[in-house]
Amino acid sequence: MSCSATPAMAREKEIEQMDRILAAKEDDHGGVIVEMTNEPLDPSVFGSLLRASLSYWRQQVPFFGVRWTYLQGKKGVWIKLPIELVTLVEPAVKVRFYYYHAEPKYLMLVSWLPGTTNTIPANATHRVGIGGFVMNEKNEVLVVQEKSGRFRGTGVWKFPTGVVDEGEDICDAAVREVKEFLVNTKFVEILAFRQSYKSDLFFVCMLQPLSFDIQKQDAEIEAAEWMPFEQYAAQPFVQGHDLLRYISDMLGEDGG
Repeated sequence: MSCSATPAMAREKEIEQMDRILAAKEDDHGGVIVEMTNEPLDPSVFGSLLRASLSYWRQQVPFFGVRWTYLQGKKGVWIKLPIELVTLVEPAVKVRFYYYHAEPKYLMLVSWLPGTTNTIPANATHRVGIGGFVMNEKNEVLVVQEKSGRFRGTGVWKFPTGVVDEGEDICDAAVREVKEFLVNTKFVEILAFRQSYKSDLFFVCMLQPLSFDIQKQDAEIEAAEWMPFEQYAAQPFVQGHDLLRYISDMLGEDGG
């Protein structure tokens, strides 16, 4: 005589199955995240564990809560792989994982399990740059000439620029960049921003100077000084650059 599965029997089978899959934690979007340790693992063993895990995560798992029901199968599966385990990439790719992003110490792989449209967002690709526009009470702008890059040897005077560090606020990055010249400032506002090459964002921040003595950074900067705003704005480089000309015109209309 056959009997139907009971909730207890189904739960026992689930526990037995979980002993043969990769440890994972649920994310907030119906998926799971596998964080591999640095412990060596044979690629063939990993491949077998991964295939079993995917089979488990795809299925509808029986669950008894208020009533006997089934939980929906998982969607995205993420694998955080230390670079020491780079040999495990191949077995993951063979079961349709792909690179999401890479960091100095790990790779992030992902796979979309349902047979529906993949809704995992594209990895962040933008680089955020900042410029610090600092004007003192004499209507002078803090400007620099760079030792390297596209402006080397051109005679162009520009305001200090840099790149926002990971996790850093735009306003803090602008203050930090200018402080490299030992000029302390306070963030006032964002004057303008632009997007270029589909992946670069650049913000120009107005900063109020709290100190005025300049000490240039010899490694990257050829010269630094306080320049009258009108002299800065009259440079052909500024007049030929849409964003810089817009800022200069805006500040000129406001009386600097």
